[in-house]
Amino acid sequence: MFSEDGCKAAINTIGKLGRSDVEIENTETGKLETWTPEEVAAAYEKGEIALIDVRTPQEYMFEHIEGALLLPMSFVKAERLPSQEGKRLVIYCGSSMRSEKVARLCLAKGLQPVTHMRDGFAGWKKAGLPYIGTDMATGGPSRVQAKRQD
Repeated sequence: MFSEDGCKAAINTIGKLGRSDVEIENTETGKLETWTPEEVAAAYEKGEIALIDVRTPQEYMFEHIEGALLLPMSFVKAERLPSQEGKRLVIYCGSSMRSEKVARLCLAKGLQPVTHMRDGFAGWKKAGLPYIGTDMATGGPSRVQAKRQD
């Protein structure tokens, strides 16, 4: 839970980012930001972020966000991730469980700021955002424009 001062600081930070739905949790090791899929998509479209998919290679091959980098959770070495000068790193997985674990690991290793995507890839698809899927007829990759699910 935020203290009153913590809430004010979080609101000020959100205002600076220009993103109204950003959740910021002050942890013992730093600030953990959680962005909605729509916020991630907008920043990705502008070239402000790089996406890191921490799912398994099999999950990634079946469907993923176009241009996302694959770094399975079991291979993450937070201290070896690139600096975030110029582009911020946003971590995602299938549901946001693994990405939150990886984000907390990154914070513990001193990487800041750390951001992960709320509801993961499932949330991305539910929001109707485009992705790369598998064409079941050919087995090849295919661009998919999901339909928003409310």
